Amino acid sequence: MSTATTAAPEQSAPLSLRRILPPIVTGQEIVLLGVLVVLWVLLGIFTPAFLTPGSIGPLLVQVAPIALIGVGMTFVIITAGIDVSVAAIIMVSAVTTAQLLVAFDIPAIAAVLVAILVGAALGAVNGFLIAYGRVHPIIITFGTANLFLWLGLRVFDSSTVNNIPSTLEFFGRGGAGSTLGVPHSFAIAVVAVAAAWWFLRYAKAGRNLYAIGGNQNAARLAGIKVQPRLVWVYVVTGALAGLAACMVIATGTSTLDQSVGSGKELQVIAAVVIGGTSILGGRGSVVGTLLGALLVQTVVSGVTQLGWPTQLGFLFVGIFILIAVGTDLIRERTRRRA
Repeated sequence: MSTATTAAPEQSAPLSLRRILPPIVTGQEIVLLGVLVVLWVLLGIFTPAFLTPGSIGPLLVQVAPIALIGVGMTFVIITAGIDVSVAAIIMVSAVTTAQLLVAFDIPAIAAVLVAILVGAALGAVNGFLIAYGRVHPIIITFGTANLFLWLGLRVFDSSTVNNIPSTLEFFGRGGAGSTLGVPHSFAIAVVAVAAAWWFLRYAKAGRNLYAIGGNQNAARLAGIKVQPRLVWVYVVTGALAGLAACMVIATGTSTLDQSVGSGKELQVIAAVVIGGTSILGGRGSVVGTLLGALLVQTVVSGVTQLGWPTQLGFLFVGIFILIAVGTDLIRERTRRRA
């Protein structure tokens, strides 16, 4: 009798794991890949310059910071959270790093570390307030976004940062920013996506994020330390936003103005949601996020190259978001009825 009772949990464990983890390749990722292929073929036909290295390279450079922050945002949304402060974190990290580059001409490694640490510190503020204050993440991060913007403006001191040296050109658009035609920034984003994919699928801590997003109370009863995990995902998101700030500095001019990072939070959230991560939490894929970032930037770039009004780019991205969210809600209702 004792043998039967011990065997049952062993048989149910793989089943519960399959319920938590998404398949290795999801149907939404296949659809996104197909949509991207069709878009690239159509753009290649109507604007032949689109498929040239001179067009693809800059597109991948623009995708890199969105995909990179999207890795952290995927973690956050999987846990049923949201972070609308990432644009403000980019601003503070970028202006702090730029000021140090101008004033002290610090080396590239030091600049990157400063940006990451500033971003991680701001992410920690979000994480602690959300995890221990038990207030909805959108309220907390909307509030901290305004606080971080104020902080960034104070660092800017009501002026632009001028004469920024080319210390971070490794992340830029020029020859120093790519190897064999592949932008370093995009390669870093792909590595981050691959590491995050492995972490979510094969590390216990990664699988715990799905459990937290599915049901926090059940996760807590199962022995998962929910609050430290929540703090961690916001710290990671902040750190990645700090690294993305280095990419933003490198791809700009020698002048940094107060609009740096503006709108990036919407692009990141759009990439994550379009990529198949459930806004309700408990499901998500970083590979889908990378494909979502590519789709968003392809649409924006394609509209520009076709000579259409730029507002159409926002329209198309909005349609993709509505389709993704609608599909997710239908899937969730179907799952609950089953």
